[in-house]
Amino acid sequence: MDWRGRRGSRNIEDRRGASIGRAGGVGGVGVIAVLLIGYFLGIDVTPLLDQGGGQTVTRNEITPADEEAADFVSVTLADTEEVWAEVFREQVEGAYRPVTLVLFKGATPSPCGGASGATGPFYCPTDRKVYLDTDFFTTMERQLGAGGDFASAYVVAHEVAHHVQDELGILARANEVRAQASETESNRISVMIELQADCYSGIWARHAEAQFGSIEPGDLEEAVNAARQIGDDTLQRNAGRRPMPHTFTHGTSEQRARWFERGYETGVLEQCNTFAARQL
Repeated sequence: MDWRGRRGSRNIEDRRGASIGRAGGVGGVGVIAVLLIGYFLGIDVTPLLDQGGGQTVTRNEITPADEEAADFVSVTLADTEEVWAEVFREQVEGAYRPVTLVLFKGATPSPCGGASGATGPFYCPTDRKVYLDTDFFTTMERQLGAGGDFASAYVVAHEVAHHVQDELGILARANEVRAQASETESNRISVMIELQADCYSGIWARHAEAQFGSIEPGDLEEAVNAARQIGDDTLQRNAGRRPMPHTFTHGTSEQRARWFERGYETGVLEQCNTFAARQL
């Protein structure tokens, strides 16, 4: 992905230097399993990581690698702003309002609950912000087998896609139905939400390629691989569990990759209507 030296976004809220509490506890393979479980369930599993250790308060050190990751996120976010502004002009009645992305390191509060390395990146509809610890990119590469800058860009684009859903009124309606549904039905709707965000990410990739020429050979394969590596079935296997479809909240590896590819191939919002699809 060609991103260095390009325009970054101003819609970044940088909290990486904030003081945070750290605790000892689960280690080694146990940490990886807990992080995976937390990611595919969409919950903060920090308490599990904190068991068994004393807590200290430290101030984060921002390394050169952290700065480069922040620059990368800023450029990627700027690309999403331009792409979605154009898509809204062409396909939606109304202007696109860019999302704010909160960069943090370790942990930070949000109206949707604590944001930490255990939760993974997420979009909070309450304050309409994306929360991202760039250390997740390292987790993707080393523990999930989803390395590459465009794989990381896909993660950013996916969370921004939830904001797009919010802008279109889709997210609020879906969450309202989820709140009144059974757990199984709520999970099914969650999968629809996530797969649509994957499809929107594909739309972003198509337009980014056309508008900026930033996509290089192998980039799309990185994104598709990332989508596959964070499918519910794959994450559950990697966490040492048997895949249980009724607990899926993000979709299978095959579904995630297929809906991303559909968005990339069509570039049309209406083609991403997972809620009306006969088969996910």
